[in-house]
Amino acid sequence: MTDVVIRTLDESSAHLFRTMPDPLALSDKHRTTRYRPDWQRIALRDGRTVARAAWWGRPEDPEPLVINWFDVAEGEEEAGAELLRTAPWQTPELELDLPTGWRDDPLRRDAVAVRESAARQAGYSPLVQRFLYRWTPDRGLPERPGRLLFTPEPDDDVFLGLLRRIASGTLDAHARRAIERGGVDQAAREDLEILRWFPSPREWWQIARTPQGDPVGIHIPARNPGGPCVAFVGVVPEHRGRGYAYDLLAECTHLLAAQGAEFIAAATDQGNVPMAAHFTKAGYPVVRERVNYWSDPEATAG
Repeated sequence: MTDVVIRTLDESSAHLFRTMPDPLALSDKHRTTRYRPDWQRIALRDGRTVARAAWWGRPEDPEPLVINWFDVAEGEEEAGAELLRTAPWQTPELELDLPTGWRDDPLRRDAVAVRESAARQAGYSPLVQRFLYRWTPDRGLPERPGRLLFTPEPDDDVFLGLLRRIASGTLDAHARRAIERGGVDQAAREDLEILRWFPSPREWWQIARTPQGDPVGIHIPARNPGGPCVAFVGVVPEHRGRGYAYDLLAECTHLLAAQGAEFIAAATDQGNVPMAAHFTKAGYPVVRERVNYWSDPEATAG
C-alpha cells in the first residue's frame, strides 16, 4: 500500500474535495454550507481521495471554529486520523452530521463507525448526540403564549449573570463540560464568547421577564455564516418546569421571521427531552442528527 498524501486545498484545487462518495447522503447539506477552500483538506492514496475534512467559521476569522465535515473511506481510518492530527489549526471540536434514521441502515451505521474510529485515533471522544432542526415559513409561526415580557439589554454583564444562573442544573452537554473544568462562571463566559461571535446585531438579544419584572430567561436570535438560527434559549432554575423555554423559542422565531428569515436552523441535545418537545411544538422538524466530538487542542495539533 502506497503512502498517503495529505493536501490543504485552495481555490484552484477545491474541486478535489468533491471526488469522494457520500454514503451518508449529506451532499445537499454540504452544498449549501460555505467552506473556505483553504480550510479544506484531503488525504490521497494512489490519486484517490480516501479521507476529507472541512473546517468552518466566519470567512473573516483567523482560524476556524469547528471541524464541520469529516469523511473516511472504509479501511482508511489511520489516513483520516492523520488528516486531523496534522491540521494547522488547533480545533477542539468535531461535528459529524448524520441523516435521520441512520441507525436503521447497516451501510450508514458502518460509515459512521469508520468515521468515529478515525476521530478517536486522532484524539477525539464523543461528547453528545444532538437533533438538528430547520423551521420554514410554511410551518407557520408558533403561537406566543403572552405570559412574558421581552426587552433588549445592552449590558453584557447582565447577560453574563443570567448565563451563570442558567448554567446551574443545565442539561446542555457543552455547558456541563465547561462546568466540570471551571465551574458555572467558565460555562457562562464560554457561552457569552460564542454569542458575541455571531455576526448578527447585538440588539436582538432579549431578556424575558414575568409581568412583575422577575427575570425568567434569555433568548438569542442570530445569524451565523449559514443563515438565521436560534443561538441560545435558557431559563433560570427557579422558573423551570413551567414550559417557559417554549415561550422564549416562540419569541425568537417571531423575531427572526420579522427580519425576513426564509429558514431558521436550531439544535438541542438529544438528552434534553423538554427542549426537544418545545421545538416540536413550535413547528421545528428534525432534519438531521449530529454527534459532537471533543479533544484538547494538543491532541490534534500537527
